Amino acid sequence: MTPDELKALVRTIPDFPKSGIQFRDITTLIGHGAGFSASVDWLASQVAGNSAIAGMEARGFIFGAAVAARLGLPFLPIRKPGKLPCDVIGVDYELEYGMDRLELDPGAISPGQTVAIVDDLLATGGTARAATALLRKAGAEVDTAAFVIDLPDLGGSRSLTDEAVSVRALMAFEGE
Repeated sequence: MTPDELKALVRTIPDFPKSGIQFRDITTLIGHGAGFSASVDWLASQVAGNSAIAGMEARGFIFGAAVAARLGLPFLPIRKPGKLPCDVIGVDYELEYGMDRLELDPGAISPGQTVAIVDDLLATGGTARAATALLRKAGAEVDTAAFVIDLPDLGGSRSLTDEAVSVRALMAFEGE
């Protein structure tokens, strides 16, 4: 499937979660077998050569785990606080209205291991930047992130590039 055909599978829901927001809903893409498979293939082609794939809870688990399986690589889940049953390391980061935290089992990463981030959507880049910082804190080398959707007007791609991370996106939607 072409990128335009895949983009057509993403449903836009106006005014969600609040007025003025155009929510890009990937459930219609993952619910289309050929479209989901083609998206995973594209993402895998962008991160091949790394030794592990990381994805952030929750939709990053969908695409990241599928990409890792496609490439025969380990998948590293980056979790919300309190979800891992072991000692963790964490990174706090700012959201638009408050703070959040990501956590990781540091034993899942070998020093110098090359890890690519895979997620469904890149908006402001806050979560992806925090995941990059967390993986690097654990000893990983992170220089690639691949997304199904980029919202370039929100600046996430620039933000990650400033952190020496190459950003790849299957499709982009202008505006919020």
